[in-house]
Amino acid sequence: MSTETNEKIQELRTKVIPNAHASVNACYVESAKGAILTDVEGKEYIDFAGGIAVMNVGHSHPKVVAAIKAQAEKFTHTCFMVNPYESAVKLAKKLCAVTPGDFSKKALFVNSGAEAVENAVKIARYYTKRQAIVVFENAYHGRTMLTMTMTAKVKPYKWGFGPFAPEIYRAPFGDIEALKDFFITGIDPESVAAIIAEPVQGEGGFIAPPKGYFQDVAKLCKEHGILFVADEIQSGMGRTGKMFAIEHWGVEPDLITVAKSLAAGMPLSAVVGKAEIMDSVHPGGLGGTYGANPVCCAAGLAVMDIFEEENLLEKSKKLGDTLLARFEQWQKDFALVGEVRGLGAMLGVALTMADGTPATDEAKNLSTFCYEKGLIILVCGIYGNVIRVLTPLVIADEQLEKGLSIMEEGLTAISA
Repeated sequence: MSTETNEKIQELRTKVIPNAHASVNACYVESAKGAILTDVEGKEYIDFAGGIAVMNVGHSHPKVVAAIKAQAEKFTHTCFMVNPYESAVKLAKKLCAVTPGDFSKKALFVNSGAEAVENAVKIARYYTKRQAIVVFENAYHGRTMLTMTMTAKVKPYKWGFGPFAPEIYRAPFGDIEALKDFFITGIDPESVAAIIAEPVQGEGGFIAPPKGYFQDVAKLCKEHGILFVADEIQSGMGRTGKMFAIEHWGVEPDLITVAKSLAAGMPLSAVVGKAEIMDSVHPGGLGGTYGANPVCCAAGLAVMDIFEEENLLEKSKKLGDTLLARFEQWQKDFALVGEVRGLGAMLGVALTMADGTPATDEAKNLSTFCYEKGLIILVCGIYGNVIRVLTPLVIADEQLEKGLSIMEEGLTAISA
């Protein structure tokens, strides 16, 4: 255990780290295993946040740790654009195999979710020779200047940072007729390079559109020569019970962006898409110094093995069923629980007041209550009233039950 305290580290932090780079909680983590975090003072927390959907295979999975160590002892960087290596090629093969689509695919590796989205936009514009990009209400796509433009919520993501990128258009989400109308009143579809959508909106509040929606979106895209891009950064890698959430709609996107749980916490993201689209860009047009880092790719290969060997998709389905049953019961028991949202193990509860308005303060109070009881949860949504669960898929049953009991205790206290 560390000799430091949370208070001492926090005091130093205020001197050396910008206030803008804020943290939800004040516990400084010293170690983590599976679904348990331990802070520098030895206190344990059940992790229902998963590093914001990054730790689907669990913290410090032995197979991931071993792969990272083994690769680090060989070499940590050469730059794939200068001297390539096999691990990136092997991971690309595996990723192309698990993404939906019965066609030839290729994968580009970069570093972050936002960088993957930016490259998807670059590729779509290059391939179609069009400029406009359509995104949706409540969307979240990142914090770079382009992806910030694509993101819907102003505070804290966009406020004060403009001017923003041009040729980004925001359409209503979940209603295909409204999208068709948008192509009459908002933007000529013949000018649109891509429609980019989260199959389940993450930061926007765990919103999943109805059955048939993405099939209609994909059909509309095909009619107008628009690429359909699935942003699976938060919803992918088994989070919804399928490897990628878009599979619930039976749709095969032209491009998919992947990040977060792809490499179990190592900074790695990807754009995967149809070979003819990916190959349309000239040599040297895509890439970056750290893209496809060998240590990250080693972690990614380990993650792929874990999904196969430990049957994580089945675990995800079981986890999702358990959460759904509990949350639906809460909806009956607590007037504060207005709606259960999401898909599979990517579920959340929207807290609302008696008149239906968002219960933002109550969501914050519940988060604080859980933290003090040793449970880490996250709040999301445009109004900050949705409690989301992104626990590692490998969480033990007793840990899950304890965490849900703490949430239930908190709902009882706040409702009273």
